[in-house]
Amino acid sequence: MTVTLPLGPLMLDLAGPRLTDEERELLQHPLVGGVILFRRNFESLAVLRELTFEIHGLRRPPLLIAIDHEGGRVQRFRHGFTVLPPMRALGTLWDKDAALAVETAAAAGYVLAAELRACGIDLSFTPVLDLDHGTSEIIGNRAFHRDPAAVTALAGALIAGLRRAGMASVGKHFPGHGFVAADSHVAIPVDTRPVQALYADLAPYRDNRRMGLAAVMPAHVIYENLDPSPAGFSSYWLRYVLRGELGFDGVIFSDDLSMEAASVAGGIKERADAALDAGCDMVLVCNNPDAARQLLREWQPQHDPASARRLEKLLPAEPAPSFEALQGEPAYLQALASLETVKE
Repeated sequence: MTVTLPLGPLMLDLAGPRLTDEERELLQHPLVGGVILFRRNFESLAVLRELTFEIHGLRRPPLLIAIDHEGGRVQRFRHGFTVLPPMRALGTLWDKDAALAVETAAAAGYVLAAELRACGIDLSFTPVLDLDHGTSEIIGNRAFHRDPAAVTALAGALIAGLRRAGMASVGKHFPGHGFVAADSHVAIPVDTRPVQALYADLAPYRDNRRMGLAAVMPAHVIYENLDPSPAGFSSYWLRYVLRGELGFDGVIFSDDLSMEAASVAGGIKERADAALDAGCDMVLVCNNPDAARQLLREWQPQHDPASARRLEKLLPAEPAPSFEALQGEPAYLQALASLETVKE
C-alpha cells in the first residue's frame, strides 16, 4: 500500500539487496525521508532495479534513494557500472590540459548519474569539494586538486554532467576536510589553523549558486578557532556562514551520525537533535540499525515544511531511460569515450 507523507528528516540504510518486512514498515515511518545504499545492497542490476522500484512505490512523494558513488575507492557499485577514476586523476589532467580536464569531469558526472538513475537511484553524495592539502588520508585522491580554482572548475563541470542526466549534486565536506589528518569515522578531527587559512577551503562553496550546487554535507571536524562544535553540529557554520554569508539555499545533510566524530554530541538522539538545531535538513544513520530504530522510537523533532520541500526538490523531475536504452544513447557513448583520457 502506498502512503502519502512528506519526506521526514532521517535517512537510513538496509541490510541487503531485498527489503525485509520490518524494513518495509520502517520506511513508512513519518520520520524517514530517504534510504542510502551500500555495496551489500547490490546483487545484480536486475535485483537493484527491483529494490529501488519497491522503495519508490512505498510512499508519495517517493523516498529519496542515495549512495556514495564518487569514483575511485568510493564507488559502491562496480559490476555492470563504469569504473570511474578518482577525482585526483582529473586534477592531474587539469595540470596538463585544463580545458580537457573540464570536459572529462562533465563526462564523468554524466556517466555516474546516468548509470545510477537507470537503476532507480536518485542521488549520489558527490562531488568532494575538499582541497587536497596532502595531509588527509581519508580524503586523499578523492579531492580534485589543491588549487581552489581547479576544484571549483572541475566540480562545476561534474555537477553540470550530473544535472544533464537529471541528478542533483551534494558538495562535501563543508567547510573543508582536506587539511586534518584524522579520519572522522574513527576519531574526532580538530583543524587548528587560524581563521584566515580556512578562506581557501571555502572558495568552492562561494560559487554554489553558479555551480548549481543542490545540497551540502558538512564535515564532522572541529575548527577550534571558530566554534567548539564540529561543523555539522554548528549553527555558526551552517546558518551564519553557509546559509547567510554564502547564500546557500539548498539541502543540508548531516554526515553519518554513527561516525566517531559525531560522538561529541552525545547519544544518537542528541546527535540528531544537534544536527537539526544547527541547520541540517536530514540526518544520516548508517551501519547502525539499532540506533536508527532507537531514533524512530524516541526522536520527536518538529516537522519542518521548508526542509521537506527542499528535500523533494532533489527528486529527479523526469524518469530515466533504462540501463538497456542507455547503452545506445549517443551522449552516453560519447561521455564514455571522453573518460578514456583518465584511468583509475
